[in-house]
This record gives sequence, C-alpha cells and structure tokens, in this order.
Amino acid sequence: MEASPRPAGPVVLGSVNDEGFTSLRRAAAPRAERYELGRSLRDHSPRSDMAHWRAPADRPDPVAQVVESHLGRVPQLIPVRIGRMIASPYAFLRGTSGLMADDFAGLPHTGITPVICGDAHLGNFGFYASPERELVFDLNDFDEAHPGPWEWDLRRLVVSVYVAGRVNGFRDGACGDAVRHCVEEYREQIAYRAEQPLLARSFDQLNVAAMRSAASRASFREEIERAARRARRRTSDRALPRFTERHDGTARLIEEPPLITRIDDAERERLSEALDGYLNTLKPHWARILGGYRIVDIAHKVVGVGSVGLRAYVALCEGSTPDDVVFLQLKQARRSVIAKHQHGAIAWHRHQGQRVVEYQQSLQTVSDPLLGWTTVGDQQFYVRQFRDMKGAIVIEDINAGALADYAGICGYLLAKSHARTSGASLIAGYVGSSDKLDESLCRFARAYADQVERDHAALVAAVRRGALPAEPA
Repeated sequence: MEASPRPAGPVVLGSVNDEGFTSLRRAAAPRAERYELGRSLRDHSPRSDMAHWRAPADRPDPVAQVVESHLGRVPQLIPVRIGRMIASPYAFLRGTSGLMADDFAGLPHTGITPVICGDAHLGNFGFYASPERELVFDLNDFDEAHPGPWEWDLRRLVVSVYVAGRVNGFRDGACGDAVRHCVEEYREQIAYRAEQPLLARSFDQLNVAAMRSAASRASFREEIERAARRARRRTSDRALPRFTERHDGTARLIEEPPLITRIDDAERERLSEALDGYLNTLKPHWARILGGYRIVDIAHKVVGVGSVGLRAYVALCEGSTPDDVVFLQLKQARRSVIAKHQHGAIAWHRHQGQRVVEYQQSLQTVSDPLLGWTTVGDQQFYVRQFRDMKGAIVIEDINAGALADYAGICGYLLAKSHARTSGASLIAGYVGSSDKLDESLCRFARAYADQVERDHAALVAAVRRGALPAEPA
C-alpha cells in the first residue's frame, strides 16, 4: 500500500537574521539536542515510509513534462537533447531532474533542508583540479543546487545506482547491494561528520589515493586510475590543438555543428562585455590573473544531457604567448527545479548564476578558483574553467562489484556535502545506526527504477511515432 505523504514542517538549522546570514550573537542548539530532534522526526515520518513509490493517479504525462522543460531552450538543439535522453533509461534519468523533483515533492520527508545538490546522480560526481592543481573527486554539477530536503538528493542518487546497474545488465540483487552500500556509507559518514566541529567539516577532501584506498575491488581501482589519467590530460594547453585552428595567424575555435557553432559579431561583443563583468565576481587575485589574458574567440558549445538547449559558450583566452591559454565556459543558469517546491513562484535568488556558484562553494570542499557569474541581456550565467582536469568514472565500463564500490563513494561524498551546510546532527539522529533506511531506500530505488524505465519507454515511443524529433549526438 502506498504511504500517504506526511512532510514535516521546516526544521530550523540555525539562527538567521533578516539578511539571510547566520549571526555570531545567537547560540546554536546543542548537538545532543539536535540529534534527539532528528530522532523524534521518525514519529511522524518513519524511515519505513521511505520505501514506498506508486505513481499517483494524477501524475502528469512524462513526455509532456519533458516537452515543458524545453521552454526557453534553443529550438534547433531540442532534437539533440531528445536524442541523448532516449539512449537509455539512465540517460533519461540524467535529463529529468525536474520530473523527479515533482515526484519527490509528494512523498513523506523530514523537513530538514540543508543546501542540496538537487541533481545528485552517479554522473554528477567526478574529478577536477583543486586550486593547488591536485586531482580531487567530489560532486561536480550544481545547476539545481538549492536548500531542500536532504532525502531528495539521496533518493535520486540511489535510483541512479539501480538504473545504471540495470542498464549494465546486472541482476536486481546486485543493484540492491550497490544501493545498500551507498546508503550505508551516507548514514555512517553523516554520523561521523555530526560529531566533528562545524569548521572541521569543511576541510576533508577525497583525492585519488584516498579514493583508491576506499575501493575494495581491484577492477574498480583500475578504473579509478584510468579515469584519473584521462582527467589529468584535460587541461587548457592540451585542449588547444583539439579545439582550435590557426586562421590568419590567430587561434579560432573549430566548428562541429550542431555541438560547436560560431556566433555573430554582435553576440560575441555582448559575451565579451559580460566576461568583463564576470571579473568583478572573482577574488581580486584571480581577477588580476585573468586580466592578463585576452579573448580571441567565443563559440556556442552543447554540454551534458539535461542542459542541452540552454545557452552554453566556450571562450578562448590567450596570454602573452599563443600557447598560454585559458578556456572559460559560460553556462546559462535558470531557477532550480527544487525552488518551486520550497517557496513557490517567487525566486529567492536575484541571480541564478550567483546561486550556482555560492552553493557549489558550499557543497564542495575545494572549488574552481575561477568560478563566477555574469549577465547577458536578460539571461543569467555562471562561469568556470572549461578544461580543468575534469573527468568521470565511466559507468558503462564497470562491473557489479565496482558499481557497489562507486555507489559507496558517492554516498560518502553526498553526506560530506550535506554536513558542510549544517543539519548533520539532525539527519544523523533521523537515520540512526541500523540498516532500516538502507532497506527502505533499496525498495524505493527498485520501484522508482521501474518508473524511470516506463517513462523512458514513453519518450522512445513518442519519438518513434514522430511526436518528438530526435537526432544522434
């Protein structure tokens, strides 16, 4: 029987003044008291309720929701987005964070609302360079980041584990084992973080050596090494011959329609002016460093799955020599899919690019020092390095044991991120030390994986009957 939604009221995580900043003049609730408050939330939102999923009778048509999400996107790129989403149920899941948030909004939750990723699936964890140029592994996509129920992040993560396992041909038992390991690691890490001083929670990071040590399977350790080697090669200087050509003695980005396309002079001027404004959002040191570069070309470049059709640009910037280059990416930022479920139609955030940047810095231990934001006309963007030793574990390349290892690492990192923004003691009190949450979310992941497969099949059927265009990309 489906459980009826019984969301709790918001749980106050700290003292906040009228401007939205915490106050140093107000005492926080003692840790033991916060833990007991979290534990008491089981009375009206039992952990067993986390197991249930049944699509409500009035659930919107998933294909219609996909079409609705295309509003405001570049029309000629919609077929590319659909082409990527129909590739597999896992690809469909990656592109439908909004659909999943709408579903989760009707489920029971505790009311504990730290800053969450909003799109915490397996593919949104990856390698990137710290400011000290060390390769680290962490959450790495924050387009949907927003204060929200911590359960939504964990639900989306475990569903992605189950769906990815099925796409790889693993039995349901192996998929369930991977989910249990993911939740177990989340539960244990949130308890560990809750016992740490608040400031101490902000420093731990996962580098390649620590990630390799956390892996119990040799096959996964080998995949970590392969992925790390690929990531270390993804730097601006190595990208220069891959993405550029010389034209009349000047470097120019190579076109690869429809994925990389040139822009006209007027759009280039608007974007160049916006990048000057972006410098004002950086720390002074990094603004001075970037001030030593000059924009030599800008092109539109399609990225991701869910982001396809939103405006995304790559700017090639050259220093004092042709081989001294930086690639900057401008990515359109729109309101988080979490936002409407938290505070309705009125946006909390005046600039969505600033929201992405600030919440990324909240959730990651270390972040790209060139993160900033800007505005182009009525569109808001965040800016980051394009080639910054970014890399990912290729889900299709791993076996069932490696999936369990990887799911555990992602559960650990998600707990670390949630604990950085307060609420760890409350969450730890709720989840407890038993495996009740592990089993409940395993059941939920299996049920919702069935839903993802049905929704994906509906989208494939719509393409086959000609209702939606799709292009391979």
